[in-house]
Amino acid sequence: MEVNEKQIVSLLRQQGHKITPQRRAILDVIARSDGHLTPAALYQRVNRQYTGIGLVTVYRTLGLLAGLGLICRVHTGGSCHNYLLRRPEEHHHHLICSGCTKVVDLAGCNLAAEAARISDKTGFEIESHLVEFTGRCGDCRQLALT
Repeated sequence: MEVNEKQIVSLLRQQGHKITPQRRAILDVIARSDGHLTPAALYQRVNRQYTGIGLVTVYRTLGLLAGLGLICRVHTGGSCHNYLLRRPEEHHHHLICSGCTKVVDLAGCNLAAEAARISDKTGFEIESHLVEFTGRCGDCRQLALT
């Protein structure tokens, strides 16, 4: 089942969070996005459609949604992040370009058996995992050669 905007609004209400017009606008843009968004890109898209929303509101909303596990936060180097609406049935990992910070989803994961082995060995109950590979994308490698 895909997490959608209505489910997020319902969960926020259950958790006692207000559904402000600003939050609804941010959720709308995230839900309609087909890829990873930086906070700055999200802010630009939101402001095109819903003027008057501040960048701080975007960051606070992203922090809230990430804290509730409703969006996926991808570290793209330093203190920069990209965000994507979490789709639980689409477990994937990320390839992150250290040059241009492009994020590519890497489908398919064979780590469940390894997680079970680690759990058995350590007694640690593993609930989830996240893998991020960093390197240079083809475009950045080509630029470095020229």
